[in-house]
Amino acid sequence: MNSLKYGIAAAVLAAALALALPTQSSAQTLTIGVRAGPESIDPAFTATGTHAEALKHVFDTLTWSGDGLEIEPRLAESWKAVDASTWEFKLRKGVKFHDGSDFTAEDVKFSIERVPIVSGPNPTTIYIRRVQSTEIVDPHTIRIKTDGPAPNLPNDFIRLFIVSHKAAAGLTKDTANEAFNSGKAAIGTGPYKFVSWTPKEQLVLDRFDGFWGPKEPWARHVRKEIPNDAARVAQLKAGQVDLIVRVPAQDVPTLKQDPKLSVVTIDTVYVFNMEMDMRDKSPQVSAKDGSPLDKNPMQNPKVREAIDLAIDRNALAEISMEGLGKAQNQLVTPSIFGYSKKLPPRKYDPAAAKKLLAEAGYPNGFKVTFSFTSDRLPGDRQVGTSVAQMLAAIGIDAQANAQPAAVFFPARTRGDFSMSMSGWGTLTGESHYTLSSVAHSNDKEKKFGAFNVTGYKNPVMDKLIQDAAVEMDEAKRRSLLEQANELVATDRPRLPLVAVGSAWAMQKAKVKITPRVDEDTMAMNIKPAQ
Repeated sequence: MNSLKYGIAAAVLAAALALALPTQSSAQTLTIGVRAGPESIDPAFTATGTHAEALKHVFDTLTWSGDGLEIEPRLAESWKAVDASTWEFKLRKGVKFHDGSDFTAEDVKFSIERVPIVSGPNPTTIYIRRVQSTEIVDPHTIRIKTDGPAPNLPNDFIRLFIVSHKAAAGLTKDTANEAFNSGKAAIGTGPYKFVSWTPKEQLVLDRFDGFWGPKEPWARHVRKEIPNDAARVAQLKAGQVDLIVRVPAQDVPTLKQDPKLSVVTIDTVYVFNMEMDMRDKSPQVSAKDGSPLDKNPMQNPKVREAIDLAIDRNALAEISMEGLGKAQNQLVTPSIFGYSKKLPPRKYDPAAAKKLLAEAGYPNGFKVTFSFTSDRLPGDRQVGTSVAQMLAAIGIDAQANAQPAAVFFPARTRGDFSMSMSGWGTLTGESHYTLSSVAHSNDKEKKFGAFNVTGYKNPVMDKLIQDAAVEMDEAKRRSLLEQANELVATDRPRLPLVAVGSAWAMQKAKVKITPRVDEDTMAMNIKPAQ
């Protein structure tokens, strides 16, 4: 009888332990629902924000962008300008890769030199474009020669991901993705190790206990891709995820009332902006009956001004984005270096817009396909749809074409669009990052304008951006960037619309987050609630 009691007690204890173990494991696992994830595990494949956000867990950078975009040491402990065209970086000692090998200057040199070889549809070459050559001084010192003074090089290096020169040796554009996606080459120095990746579904990471920095509280981190906003909210309410990103604005009030949940909001550095094709032959613009036009109407400054005046930015912010946006008068937000305080708010005047269209020779407007992302940033579909309706009100038949980001960006890079809208964030904290990428003419020799696919070119704009690129005096550089932002406002190669606000919702009893203005949602910013 005693043995029977003992056997029953042992069975009950075993069952209790079996139930307790998953609970303990669950407590150490952080699962977040993201709108989009990486497009590869190779960090140099694309510059898309959601790609970099995910891979910052696995691969570290020389410099780091703080929660407010302030530049901080990371794998580089310090840096200095040795002369007008040389930067020296002192590297952190004692850093280990996930395979136990040592991090050295050789890995930095290798990581810089591989970027042009493997960069894909949204080029990461913008982060190393000023680099002319690299010199290893010793295992923990590297010197970077630049093509002239490069005051922003440390800022650019917040997106220079360091990979193992041993694990990624010999990879080409055709072989790199397979090697990284399988985990073979996915060897970094970050706080989490690669476990597995199912494209468009989830990325699984485990804590790297050999990480040089603070130990992470999460033994495992799972990033579930849930592009549908309603589905993300539903999974949060059901307890299937611990935290979700980019909460739809209409759900924020309801989620705030749920006693099991908490909601955090922040103004980000992302700006929805519209670009208009200025090439002689534009692929998606025509007369309203579909017949070809003699000229591309968007080459006419009056047409661009009319489009600008047709957009009610306050309505976009308050109605389309349901209060999670702010009307924007330039490509960068007020906290960014080089933002001009001289520029007034953009006007909304549809009557003046119609008059300008008539003066430009388009009294009845024209037809154009207006493409925009549908799953990248909060409100992108709603803002794009609203802009199309506003253009219709002045006679421009803008056919709304919402697309997933994975489809939109390759098409944009190919030059398929005549008019498009997407979000751009000034992630380095300085206007030059944005202006040199989208407002400078596309000049492969000077390595500027990599994201300018519209054919826009203004020699005055180019000179301002080029001069700012080499100006080491901070006050002078700020003035040049302010002038360039002011020229964007009058020349209108792109139209800033609204700055993006963002919201996170989470299980109140389990997690708390320190939000970032660049919207990056990383396990390193999420801590246990208790």
